[in-house]
Amino acid sequence: MKKLIILMGAMVLAACGSEQTSAPPAANDTEPKADMVLTNGNVLTVEEDMPKAEAIAIVGDKIAAVGTSAEIAAWIGDDTEVIDLSGQTAIPGFIEGHGHYTSYGDSFYRLELRYDTSWQAIVDKVERAVAGAEPGEWIVGRGWHQDKWTVKEDILVDGIPVHDKLSAVSPNNPVMLIHTSGHAVFANQAAMDAANTDGSTVPPEGGEIVLKADGTPSGMMREAAQDAIRAALADYEALRTPEQAEAELRRAIITAGEESLKYGITSFQDLGTTYAEVDLLKKMADEGTIPVRLWMAFDIPYEELALPGKLEEYRMVGYGNNFLTVRGIGEKVLDGALGTHGGWLLEPYTDMPESYGLNVVPVDDIKKSADLALEYGYQMAIQGIGDRATRELLDIYGAIKEANPDADLRWRIEHPQVIHPDDIPRFAKYDVIPAAQGIFACSDGGWVEDRLGKDRTLERSYLFNTLYEAGLTPTNGTDPPVDEIDPIASFKCSVTRELSDGTIFQGGEVYTRDVALYSYTMGNAIAAFEEDIKGSIKVGKLADIAILSQDITAVPDNALMDTKVMKTILGGKVVYERE
Repeated sequence: MKKLIILMGAMVLAACGSEQTSAPPAANDTEPKADMVLTNGNVLTVEEDMPKAEAIAIVGDKIAAVGTSAEIAAWIGDDTEVIDLSGQTAIPGFIEGHGHYTSYGDSFYRLELRYDTSWQAIVDKVERAVAGAEPGEWIVGRGWHQDKWTVKEDILVDGIPVHDKLSAVSPNNPVMLIHTSGHAVFANQAAMDAANTDGSTVPPEGGEIVLKADGTPSGMMREAAQDAIRAALADYEALRTPEQAEAELRRAIITAGEESLKYGITSFQDLGTTYAEVDLLKKMADEGTIPVRLWMAFDIPYEELALPGKLEEYRMVGYGNNFLTVRGIGEKVLDGALGTHGGWLLEPYTDMPESYGLNVVPVDDIKKSADLALEYGYQMAIQGIGDRATRELLDIYGAIKEANPDADLRWRIEHPQVIHPDDIPRFAKYDVIPAAQGIFACSDGGWVEDRLGKDRTLERSYLFNTLYEAGLTPTNGTDPPVDEIDPIASFKCSVTRELSDGTIFQGGEVYTRDVALYSYTMGNAIAAFEEDIKGSIKVGKLADIAILSQDITAVPDNALMDTKVMKTILGGKVVYERE
């Protein structure tokens, strides 16, 4: 894509003054009045011709007018709900650009491991869970990351503890602990027994069973090797009745939405879903019970994607009054995560020189899925974290783009965190969207150099502003439940690159404030073909708005995290209000 002109820059603001002066004609006494009016605010529209305003009129679920408070006052009638912003800032509702929606909702009912600073703390947490569980009941946790532990175990294999302590506290309950990236799990002996995994088990292609010195599994299952453990959990969960299974999935859907709305998120791009999940989501869309607007990408094997009629049947855009869109293929991932040494690299890992990472899904399967995407009008949205994975995806995408030069594909590479400089121009050449998450530069920045070395880190890692400067659509998100869903935290990392210890990671790659806001609103809308209905505050667009306590484009860096979401408006209705 041509380089974007990001809105609300200083020159534009200087030219336009402090308020919007060219609103649509105000309603008169004979015209319909607004259902809701937001007034006396600092409205950041993310629109080039009207970057700032004071007030918004909403009719139904759409924006009817944007202008000064005086202009919008004419839209107020006897039945109009008037919200006095008292100087607070209104922005388009945040769009989560990459996450795992039902996994995020489900994570609230699992053990939270993101904040534990030692393996022993995790073992203790599991022991407490075992005390309240029935024998044979699975215990699942998520969020651990070995590089965040301040205390190291005496026995480590590839920097990861062995399962002995975990198995000792949970001999009769299978335990599966998901790495924060989702690209590995740690299992106790009972879980490995349930999955028939031992020292003689041959790991699947694209996976690794980490072994202890005696040749038995350590408990760490990288990438595709985790599938056996997850399958054993699925077998256990299959014992539920259909009613129980649907109730738990509904719970996850509702919880994920309610939590999103607390952060001003009105749309969520999910990577990825299944046919069964979409069946329930469609049912809930008919009921009007989906809490946020969803864009979904399938995360299922090629063989299921290719079932006759399935992709045609399940493709939907704006279903249920724009609450459900299914038009993406995020079939598994091409590679793994840097944190688990799974990202597929062109050269070996600095701290594990025997490894180049893992190719998780065969390249030929990705090629076949790309053919299906082209045929049925889906977006490809495949993870390519390492520079080898990114190059392979650009080869696949590029071949199809060159054969179909006029097609507006907007195919995506998710988590483009390590990119060889030679490949950056290819993103623009093939109109590929780098679906990046600003927060990862800060959550990963403390250990990236360990994986890649100093020179490779500087040259290739987390080059988000370089991608923007190359003319690419900037996007943003937090990949929940991998990281906290908070857009303000990701915004701050995007504009500061400041780590928790105060150091700066890849400081030359910061976004400006305006680019960061664009990335979380219009950029993500463009990445989902939704820029005509969301992503900015404009007449005719959906009235999805977040009200913030302060202007995130203007406050000092050290005050950004003081920003509070005061209200979230979805389709012209206040769906969250801070107490």
